[in-house]
Amino acid sequence: MKNKADFIVYVTSTRYMPPWQADHTYQTYLNERRLTDEEIAKIQQWVSQGAPPGVKNSANEVEIPEGPYPRREPDFSFPMRQPFTVSDAGVDDYRFFNIPTNLPEDTYLEAIEFVPGNKRLVHHSRIMTDTSHMVRNIEGLSANDSTIWQFNKYPPLDRFLYGWVPGNFPVFFPKGTGKKINKDVDLILNIHYAPSSVREKDLSTINLYLARGKIEREVKTITVTEEYIVNRQFFIPKNTKPHFEAVYAIESDIEVIAVNPHMHYIGANFKAFALTPDKKEIPLIKIDKWDFNWQTTYQFKELVEIPKGSLLTVQATFDNTAGNPANPSFPPKDVTYGWNTTSEMLNLILYYLEK
Repeated sequence: MKNKADFIVYVTSTRYMPPWQADHTYQTYLNERRLTDEEIAKIQQWVSQGAPPGVKNSANEVEIPEGPYPRREPDFSFPMRQPFTVSDAGVDDYRFFNIPTNLPEDTYLEAIEFVPGNKRLVHHSRIMTDTSHMVRNIEGLSANDSTIWQFNKYPPLDRFLYGWVPGNFPVFFPKGTGKKINKDVDLILNIHYAPSSVREKDLSTINLYLARGKIEREVKTITVTEEYIVNRQFFIPKNTKPHFEAVYAIESDIEVIAVNPHMHYIGANFKAFALTPDKKEIPLIKIDKWDFNWQTTYQFKELVEIPKGSLLTVQATFDNTAGNPANPSFPPKDVTYGWNTTSEMLNLILYYLEK
């Protein structure tokens, strides 16, 4: 540790570590993972004093912080039906998997968790649900497969049950609430595997935590996508930095539990807020410097109330120039919508409750 002391000072003082993208002066969250100014100063003081060793304790004597979420075992664990062999072709690979649950009855979830089987290659994942049982043959289906259109004939019951990226948290919904999941539902798992030069296997798992106690309100989901953009077509020409605005009308009084913004590599900044009928801005999330590699579900400390008639507004800028070091294409290429990381998306997912 001592030989990395100066490096630790640098990454903490620049706030590169621990990774936290949201502007804490705009909104704060239950699951914030950031150091206070006092904590950073304490690290700097420790290093300036020669990084002296602390008091050694046995593992049993060390107090481990509880964190923002309860510690408990999942009620159900659903691994993929069989290990998937990731290609050695060195390209991004998007695959769909179907996981039957055989749940005996409709129930409510307190939390959903995704556990990657191969942490080196699982880049991110998205969990959807299906009750048609008509897409069980998609096991390992590539997003580029010519038969993918057949999957679209049976749209998911829930387009976004949960999304995972490295460092993300399982969101535990407030007491007395739960996300409904249907009897005998199938979990549709979409996994993005990072490029690899060697063939490796993955066997990822989805954990479900059942809600405890009486369910008084159901957790629901709003997904704001590219189809809600109002100011221009979702097309990002090479060597440009276009700005987009998406607007979604809120039709009832709601309380927001958490938000999850999503873009790909050429995303530059992201902001979401609700504009009430009397033009009051309700802050949700603001990220001044987007980083595709560190995405999070941001859970509010207190429920955020949004009145009926408000306009949920998402504003985002993309940087499709050679000056963007994260741009996956050099020289830059025209970019359109798509699941591949060389394409782009503009999403905001909200977990909410109706009042």
